[in-house]
Amino acid sequence: MSSPTGNRRIFIIVFVVFVLAVIAFAIDMGRRTTAPWNKPKQLERALPGALPSLDTLMPDSLPEQEFPE
Repeated sequence: MSSPTGNRRIFIIVFVVFVLAVIAFAIDMGRRTTAPWNKPKQLERALPGALPSLDTLMPDSLPEQEFPE
């Protein structure tokens, strides 16, 4: 059977490999996903022109509507 120092060395090596694997997985997942506050930006990059620009949503750029009296 291994000595206590041998068991400790194996534990530290396995722990470091596990932590590095979790960090690598988290970085990979973070690069592939989009934060909720960036979703409109993602849609604009994927489909340019799919969203109206902010200039077209300004009140002074909307057509005047006439209401019957």
